[in-house]
Amino acid sequence: MWKRMPLWAKIITGMVVGLIWGMLAVQIGLSRFTLDWIKPWGIIFLKLLKLIAVPLIFVSLVKGISSLTDISKLSRIGVKTITYYIVSTLIATFFGLLVVNMVKPGDTFPEEKRMEYMVEWQNTISEKKAVAEESSESSPLFFLEEMIPDNIFKALGDNSKMLQIIFFAILFAVSMVMLPAKKVKTVTAIFSGLNDIVIKIIEIIMRFAPIGVFALLAGVVVDFAGDTDIFVALGKYFFSVLIGLFLMILFLYPLYLKIFTKGISLKRFFRALLPAQMVAFSTSSSAAALPVTMKQNIDELGVSEEIANFVLPVGVTINMDATAFYQAVAAVFIAQVYGIDLTIAQQFTIVLMATLSSIGSPGVPGGSIVLVIMVLTSVGLPVEGLALILGVDRPLDMLRSSVNLTGDSTISCIIAYSENELGIPENKPDKEETG
Repeated sequence: MWKRMPLWAKIITGMVVGLIWGMLAVQIGLSRFTLDWIKPWGIIFLKLLKLIAVPLIFVSLVKGISSLTDISKLSRIGVKTITYYIVSTLIATFFGLLVVNMVKPGDTFPEEKRMEYMVEWQNTISEKKAVAEESSESSPLFFLEEMIPDNIFKALGDNSKMLQIIFFAILFAVSMVMLPAKKVKTVTAIFSGLNDIVIKIIEIIMRFAPIGVFALLAGVVVDFAGDTDIFVALGKYFFSVLIGLFLMILFLYPLYLKIFTKGISLKRFFRALLPAQMVAFSTSSSAAALPVTMKQNIDELGVSEEIANFVLPVGVTINMDATAFYQAVAAVFIAQVYGIDLTIAQQFTIVLMATLSSIGSPGVPGGSIVLVIMVLTSVGLPVEGLALILGVDRPLDMLRSSVNLTGDSTISCIIAYSENELGIPENKPDKEETG
């Protein structure tokens, strides 16, 4: 029966068993056993995720950007597409920060627990304060200086230098695009193969996820001595992300359509996208739903084939609004749990990191979890905080895929309208929707 269960069900099972075991361990005196013999398996799982973080970001970005050869020509449609996607992702990230700072799901922890974790992570906090002080005393462009690596191999060996890695990956990929295709044919093939290998590694690691989640959550519950505040905080976090993602679908994207297009009925828009959203939801992959998305955009929304065939595949590659939103909420939530006050500069770093890293988000279940590590390390947050969110990530991951797909289609309609290539199919007039 276990072998036939889907991965998401196994992860949820691991979460439930981990929570139950942790609470029992506190009650019957097995806390030390749990910390010595069970929690280490969760640490191993975290290390596996951290292991693949740098290769994932570098390879995914190089492959994704270098494949966009049409954009290198700076065509009108290409520039519009990239601009709209980047701005949309930035807005989604700022929206995530707004939601998590308003709801403050991690603030339900008692003060004594905060002090314990602040003491535990004092060294990390002190290091980040020192960097912030150095930054404030330096040039206003110090932030940009820090983005440029003086030794890429040194940066590749440090998960906290992700911005430098992303900068080099973008520079590398753009250089590939600027060269004749025949000169970089071999390099392109190598990165395509490396990308497949990295995704396969993530799939292998995620097979270990049920055990890792069980061990991590059991350890967390023991660490918190069965404190029920952790469950209150986790519930607030889950519903903060859930409600935020629904708001993006029901209000943010319709607002884009109202501002930048005319003649698109919201009822038609959502009805047209429902089949594609269901595919994305069930597979946790907007890439898997791409064929359905393209068909619905062309047949039901009236987007021209030329626009749909260009904008939607690019969106699957670089437009991850929901992923960026989720990373921002997750990072600040973990900071709140550990009692760490993030400065404006650190939250701006989260915005930048979430936006850039979402470009390299792989289209596999659980892939975005790896990217959260990058966001956490960029502002000095403990990656062990992932234990709190892994167990509830699967349903949120499924919804994130549907939101990403909706964002792709929204931009597709906007680009088509701006190019006068958006027409309501004559055989499906809006009046029929109310008939």
